[in-house]
Amino acid sequence: MGFIGSVFSPWYAWSGRRNPQNHVCLNVATYGPGGRFTMTDRGTAALQQSKDTLTIGPSRMHWTGRELVIDVDEVSSPPLISRVRGRITLTPSAVTGVELALHPRHQWRPFAPTARIDVNLTQGHRWQGHGYFDANFGTTALERDFDFWTWGRFPMQDRALCLYDATWRDGTQQDFALEVAPSGEAREVTAPPRTQFARTAWLVRRETRADPGTRPRQVLPMLDAPFYSRSVVETRLDGEVTQGVHEALDLTRFRQPWLKPMLAVRVPRRSGW
Repeated sequence: MGFIGSVFSPWYAWSGRRNPQNHVCLNVATYGPGGRFTMTDRGTAALQQSKDTLTIGPSRMHWTGRELVIDVDEVSSPPLISRVRGRITLTPSAVTGVELALHPRHQWRPFAPTARIDVNLTQGHRWQGHGYFDANFGTTALERDFDFWTWGRFPMQDRALCLYDATWRDGTQQDFALEVAPSGEAREVTAPPRTQFARTAWLVRRETRADPGTRPRQVLPMLDAPFYSRSVVETRLDGEVTQGVHEALDLTRFRQPWLKPMLAVRVPRRSGW
């Protein structure tokens, strides 16, 4: 993930979020044996932008017109500190024209819910498979406007289903279910009800959509933090059993001041290039 204004960086929060270009990063997370996590908060000298390319320090993301090519050259956070280098190539089946407002000050842009990905990184991470590409934009801090949200991308028999369920700080619930065909054609649909399932090891609550009588379950843990969870989850949607990547974000917990020093260990600050 590339960030201009690194929303989960304690350094950005402590700065008062006055200058997002002074807090940029490329976040890479790999899982399993040799898994690494990179999220170095870098200053303005590290940022270069053009129409098709985002450069952050020694790493960059480049859109060729057909593929998104991500060249990674980062250093992972404790406890496994090492270089993480390589290339990730994402090839969308199509690019959508969809932009949805999660809140008046926050937008979600699912560029390519259906894609192929080729990963070749150090630590032996070499694989090909399903990919996904989206972006979020906002003009205020997430924790100012949201208490909680979940997101999920679930492959279906002939399409992908993207679920985004958010709870604003005033209690308003904003739910989206977006069905996307391989052609890029997208439409909002009515999804089954929100359904809770097991909390994480940090007791972050989780929910996603599921047919009545179905309880979603975690199939594979990926990233578990005091305010955030990413995992592979199995559920049943419109009669079809599917496994997809799921995220839960507890912004009520993220607002707590005790959390920022903990994050600083995983998100080092390098102001110069």
